[in-house]
Amino acid sequence: MSISATLSTKFSQEVTDLKEANGQLWGYVDKRAVKKVCAYLKNDCGFNILMDLTCVDYLHWEEKADRFEIVYNLYSMKANERIFLRARVSEDDAVIDSVDSVWPAANWLEREVWDMFGIRFTGHPGLKRILMYEEFQGHALRKDYNYSKRQPLIGPKN
Repeated sequence: MSISATLSTKFSQEVTDLKEANGQLWGYVDKRAVKKVCAYLKNDCGFNILMDLTCVDYLHWEEKADRFEIVYNLYSMKANERIFLRARVSEDDAVIDSVDSVWPAANWLEREVWDMFGIRFTGHPGLKRILMYEEFQGHALRKDYNYSKRQPLIGPKN
């Protein structure tokens, strides 16, 4: 059975809009089920590598109901297959479960998404800034971030 058929059967309510494009499988996962689906993909389907985890800000897209999408790029070395899962996250509830316990590589990727977009990852062991300094106000990759805004100056730490 193909991975698309497996996901459609096992997670018919949680995984939707599965499509193949350029030999890659794409689909949406309900943000409340992301950890469960990712654990299944790793443990039962062999998607042993989290290649990337990132965020897209759809601030000015009228056809998007939710402002953000978290994108999971998963790869199976054994099957030489890739799947991209997208989880919609609203601006009002910018929280999603951490997959750090599934793939430890998610740790820094989730910290980067938190730092740049302000998405909180529930269950993350140490969600703190990774690219910007702690006193930085805002999230620099949000499309509504004011780039001309002055940031607090910090002195050298002794």
